[in-house]
Amino acid sequence: MKKLKLGLPKGSLQQNTFELFKKAGFKIYTETRQYKPYCDDEELDITLVRAQEIPKYVESGVFDCGITGYDWILETNAKVKQVCELLYAKSGFRPVRWVVAVPEDSNINSIKQLKNKKIATELVNYVKKYFKSKGIPVEVEFSWGATEVKAPELVDAIVELTETGSSLKANKLKIIDEILVSTTRFIANQNSLKDPWKKEKIENISMLLKGALEAEGMVGLKMNVEKKNLQKIENILPSLKNPTISQLSDPDWVAVEVVLKEQEVKKIIPQLKKYGAQGIIEYPLNKVVY
Repeated sequence: MKKLKLGLPKGSLQQNTFELFKKAGFKIYTETRQYKPYCDDEELDITLVRAQEIPKYVESGVFDCGITGYDWILETNAKVKQVCELLYAKSGFRPVRWVVAVPEDSNINSIKQLKNKKIATELVNYVKKYFKSKGIPVEVEFSWGATEVKAPELVDAIVELTETGSSLKANKLKIIDEILVSTTRFIANQNSLKDPWKKEKIENISMLLKGALEAEGMVGLKMNVEKKNLQKIENILPSLKNPTISQLSDPDWVAVEVVLKEQEVKKIIPQLKKYGAQGIIEYPLNKVVY
């Protein structure tokens, strides 16, 4: 059987990645310390490694494809194909930010004031390039973790990943610059894409993952509508295109089906009821594929 070698991130992104794949139609099972999870798609050979390592493993062909962050592609300078962007992170569906932070009581308020000072970060290569591009000489050291607690005793500033900024505030740090906005990416080895079977498999996975993300916050709505009220119903129904209308056995009635944002439903259902809709059913969506 042909196999596609897929690298998935172990750690903070793992749970959300598994959930996304599940909505896309791939059920992945693993135990706490297991690095070779089981997938109900036997054509996938999955390995769990840190997101930071995945770009280089994909570039070298250890993996045919993988899920990682745009930040780690830049950090490793890996030559890979970015198949698609997947807007999700460890705590939500938003980009993450790499920011420069200093203690709240520091008199440093801009990165220019960090000239000849020491910075701790996990994103060493990118940070060096960033400050060099700004013409600001700094000393950048690798941080193995707990970066927030290193300023000011060990370093003058840190460059850290944040989604909400809550951890920085909790450690009494203030943001003085944002150097990178990063999102999750599905990447592929360039040689693997020359194999017709692997290329099609990768493209299909990409389509399903994007469809699963498109379905986030969306629901389907079904209802029965008397034809004389149909125009009023159509006027209040948002839709990706137009609602689907099907004739019922009763010639005076039709079934109407629509996809809409979940947050709109609580406002729309009372209006639909007011204008004569009956048998209204709301249901969740796993994928929306355009």
